[in-house]
Amino acid sequence: MTNTRKLGSFLRCLVGGAALLGSASLFAAYDQPPKALLDVLHAPVPPSPVVNSQGTKILLVSPLQYPAMARVAEPFLRLGGVRIEPRNHSRHDTPAGYGIRGCMNSFTLVDVASTQETKITFPQGLCPSLPRWSTDGTRFAFENAAADAVELWLGDGASGQIHRVEGVRLNPMFDDAVQWLGGGSSLLVKLVPEGQGAPPADSNVPAGPDIQEAIGEKGESSTYEVRDTLSSKHDEDLFDYYGVSQLAVVDATSGSVRRVGKPALYTGLSVAPDATHVLTETIRRPYSYAVTYDRFPHDVAVLNLAHDSAQIVASLPLADRVPVHGEPLGPREFSWRENVPATLIWAEALDNGDWKVKVPARDKVMSLKAPFTAKPTEVLRTEQRFAGFAWGEQASLAFMTEFDANRHWFKTTIIDVDAPKQKPRLLWDMSTDERYKSPGSFVARRLANGANVVRQDGDVVYLRGQGSSPQGDRPFLDRLNLKTLARERLFRSDAAAFERVLAFGATPGQFLTWHESITDPPNAFMHTLGDRSATPAEGEAQFASSSAAITHLADPTPELRKIKKQLVKYKRADGVDLSFTLYTPPNYKKGEKLPAILYAYPLDYADAKQAGQVSGSQQTFTRLPPYRLLLLAGYAVIDNAAFPVVGNPKTAYDTYLEQLVADAKAAVDKAVDLGVVDRERIGVTGHSHGALMTANLLAHSDLFRAGVATSGSYNKTLTPFGFQSERRSVWEAQKVYLDVSPFFYADKIKLPLLLVHGEDDANPGTEPIQSRKLYQAVRGNGGTTRLVMLPHEPHWYTAMESNEQLVAEMLKWFDRYVKDAKPREAARH
Repeated sequence: MTNTRKLGSFLRCLVGGAALLGSASLFAAYDQPPKALLDVLHAPVPPSPVVNSQGTKILLVSPLQYPAMARVAEPFLRLGGVRIEPRNHSRHDTPAGYGIRGCMNSFTLVDVASTQETKITFPQGLCPSLPRWSTDGTRFAFENAAADAVELWLGDGASGQIHRVEGVRLNPMFDDAVQWLGGGSSLLVKLVPEGQGAPPADSNVPAGPDIQEAIGEKGESSTYEVRDTLSSKHDEDLFDYYGVSQLAVVDATSGSVRRVGKPALYTGLSVAPDATHVLTETIRRPYSYAVTYDRFPHDVAVLNLAHDSAQIVASLPLADRVPVHGEPLGPREFSWRENVPATLIWAEALDNGDWKVKVPARDKVMSLKAPFTAKPTEVLRTEQRFAGFAWGEQASLAFMTEFDANRHWFKTTIIDVDAPKQKPRLLWDMSTDERYKSPGSFVARRLANGANVVRQDGDVVYLRGQGSSPQGDRPFLDRLNLKTLARERLFRSDAAAFERVLAFGATPGQFLTWHESITDPPNAFMHTLGDRSATPAEGEAQFASSSAAITHLADPTPELRKIKKQLVKYKRADGVDLSFTLYTPPNYKKGEKLPAILYAYPLDYADAKQAGQVSGSQQTFTRLPPYRLLLLAGYAVIDNAAFPVVGNPKTAYDTYLEQLVADAKAAVDKAVDLGVVDRERIGVTGHSHGALMTANLLAHSDLFRAGVATSGSYNKTLTPFGFQSERRSVWEAQKVYLDVSPFFYADKIKLPLLLVHGEDDANPGTEPIQSRKLYQAVRGNGGTTRLVMLPHEPHWYTAMESNEQLVAEMLKWFDRYVKDAKPREAARH
């Protein structure tokens, strides 16, 4: 059947309601993997460090990685791209619907100077968010999702004592519910308005039909999960009810609350360096049933906290026809200039927001000073898309970055925005895919007024980065001289560890790091710079340093240290450099050929030189996500295999399938050549875009015996205006959309395919219907397949029960069709 006929048949099925083959559903209790795997899944995860601006205190924050299903199944409302729990007015989802907002499991306060640790006592039922340090580093704040409200809690940075601020009921629906003001003696919060009353009741009787209309105006739009957009007058009323907030200033010492501004649907909030002006963005009607709230009409204004008055800066219309990967028309990306008291900066597209339009300048950058009543001033124009400023401590210093999506390219220049006639100095001009030469990012300093600026010591600024290399990532800290643009390497992670810079210490010449290795759990260290090295090797630190441990966290899963891993490098048939990390199970004996699982996530590259660069580190503390738990069942894991799709970003997906199979063949051949993997017993798995890869490899190659695809998108015609880096519509590149969609090749999927999907996946493009329809198609064509729909789960699975089920399903599937599979010749007879 031709591609055109396949598309026509599919569309007739959708429009005409043609029957699709079904099957009996198998409802059962949640399953669990064997105890060895279950124990690791239940083990606590190492904490993450949250350092105050002074480098004197660390909060070790341990998340509850997999909450119980009772938490994940909490009822919620879908309102314009936000999921809200009406019980306590809390946000149910993480941004973009990728996961469920969970609780932090514990806080431990560490005094850096003395290394003393204080375990913070949580009262029963506390469900805290990530903490935020005050500017002066003496307090921290967090949100608590209580039974009937989201509360504001404060902690003392010296004693670790925490307490609830009475009378504060937060509204986190649009984020930014809590932020510190100025030096840290007060906070700006979003409150649920007093006396709000009960939510609007639903009559359950439709007032009329749902009508949407287009009147000939052309314009692309992203595709959204229809259940999460507004769909009725009652939805609109609920959106207003749960979205409206009252801004208030909370005194951190007394707990007093001063309400400011008028109640509105505040989305973004940003405090100016003068701590008096607040940039606000508020949604207004009319709403849309086609897009999510971030595209609704909204006003941008500046609220003066001292006078309780507001000045509107921009009133922006509904943006429901924005080109995919493009920008809306009008002012966008408002922010404060961080090195002056109160000056706004924003960008405006000069190309209709469309990357396909050829123009001499894509954006203009505008500026407006307090009191925000004058005409805005044009600061500069950018050849490519404006990507933002990094502001120096001195008013004359700024770093401006622009991005070229057509080439995967960025350029950063050093400029003085107050001297527009002064020629900018080029700092970097390079591919965004370049890892080995990546300059890193600027180290920031939080000023006493709360502003975040690039840390600057005279003519010197600092950079830290991942330090990717052919041997893996080795994070670094560099010093950049702004006059000469010469760089000095102050620190580079040892080759036998993975150690990244957290922050500068309170004493000059000191900095904090987070150190881990294959055998050592993550811990904080204080480094002190010493004398310049006489003959440093290329890329290594040019200064000696000594270090001392600040924390002493223990290994939560010592049994995993028997797992071995190694970086393996090889080439694709066309010469593109590739790599993967090979994991072998505990007690593996050299020469033994193992069943194996390949895990990958394809990435798009404009240049083959960058496509083959190694990413990640083999020196990290070994952790086991669900698929890697199969190591404990005797499998080898070919992990994070490089699957580049190389080519002009405008047309790279023309050769997607050929490159996908070539990537897989190269990885399989290399794993077999090492003598570790049995070619007859290899399975493949991937998540999201990796799930698409998995289904396509089963349809278009015989390299694997079975596959497990989780939360994938298998019919790209359902996202007709683009996917990944593909920006052509289905009407411009119909063959591409059909070729990359395994749904249209379900008759070719004869190898066993397990499909797993979250019932509440709101990630655009990976709606649950994608897995349901592929399952029906494979089953209807006589394939071997199984569909597992996980209740209440979003794009990434959250509940402990769901992850136990996932591991159990993967293990049973791969044991049956990979580990215990007969050789191919025997299987055919």
